[in-house]
Amino acid sequence: MSSASQSQTPSWQTLRGLDALNFLLADVQTGVGPFVAIYLAGYKWNEERVGLALAVGGIAGIVAQTPAGALVDSLRSKRALFGLAVAALAAGALVIALLPSFWPVMAAQIFIGSTSSVFIPAICAMSLGIVGRSAFDARQGRNQTFNSAGNVTAAVSMGLLGYLVSNRSIFFFVATLAVPTILVLLLIRPAEIDYELARGASDGETGGKAESVWALFQDRPLVIFLVCAVMFHFANAAMLPLLGEMLAKGRGRASMLFMSACIVTTQLVITLIASWSGRRAGTWGRKPLLLIAFGALPVRGVLYTFTSNTSLLVAIQILDGVGAGIFGVVSVLVIADLTRGTGRFNLTLGAITTAVGIGASLSQLIAGSIVHHAGSRAGFLFLAGVASAALAILYWFMPETHEQNVQGPTQ
Repeated sequence: MSSASQSQTPSWQTLRGLDALNFLLADVQTGVGPFVAIYLAGYKWNEERVGLALAVGGIAGIVAQTPAGALVDSLRSKRALFGLAVAALAAGALVIALLPSFWPVMAAQIFIGSTSSVFIPAICAMSLGIVGRSAFDARQGRNQTFNSAGNVTAAVSMGLLGYLVSNRSIFFFVATLAVPTILVLLLIRPAEIDYELARGASDGETGGKAESVWALFQDRPLVIFLVCAVMFHFANAAMLPLLGEMLAKGRGRASMLFMSACIVTTQLVITLIASWSGRRAGTWGRKPLLLIAFGALPVRGVLYTFTSNTSLLVAIQILDGVGAGIFGVVSVLVIADLTRGTGRFNLTLGAITTAVGIGASLSQLIAGSIVHHAGSRAGFLFLAGVASAALAILYWFMPETHEQNVQGPTQ
């Protein structure tokens, strides 16, 4: 589709297909995420082997993220790439379910981690190419809403499956869900995805300024945002696993339900706040919303140290939903603002996601070490301190990136 045609309203079929894709993709991804560690522990994997399996998958995702963004920028067949990634994730889930021994699980984790790197840039690219810049704020909020609603459904379904049937059934469920995910992908009409807009090239421009990602990172606001994003995820990534360990002690199979309760609480809040964030990002600007998201994180870390009551600990996850809901929407909009006209939107998104992934991995390693030597309270306070530093950098040094208020067609 040419840029000129971008002024036309996207078809109902394509927009609903994008909604359903976000919802079902969340179901597929959730099953191979938080539940893997509990599943492997049931097969007598020790903490070291479980940690290695999770780390291998995480590292594979980190390594693949930037190339995945570049691939999404360069390929016109974004639907086909997305469909292949979904199929690969389903295959990896089946391997884990059928062969829960060391080398098959390691291979599956690498496969899942590397192919899953396609999802975020591909959905962002298709969304931008379908609705255009003027409606991208609202569309990104809507995407996050459906993604979070899918996460809620998946967390409840998989928690119940793990508790009532078996932990292995979760991975068969994931493989089954890949089929409707690919089917709804076909609802999105490829002719309605503007290739140039999808990679962040200027409206009406056929080539974009073929800048490398290194040239983009010479942009001071982009570097500041990168630092803030890495620190945010460094502070955030280890909090849920640490909380999960606190909730799971002495609870056996019920630990699946407690983890599901944490995920559901977070995702319900994200579902409620994501669309609001997308709308407000176009009127308030990006920075005020980011300050709310960053401010919720240190408060959450400190509150965890005040109670051991299960209900209260789960309730504190509301702040996780506030932070993650706003950041998930607004961070993509900031990157789109800062890369406008370069033709390297997805490459930059992938590079920042890579850096964020490194920060998240270090978070689990360092916070886990602190907890081991000084206890969970010290670990949470350390993470809250990092979050406070990120908030200060954002407040003092990060400029507003939204140039003007624009409104697009209803999504």
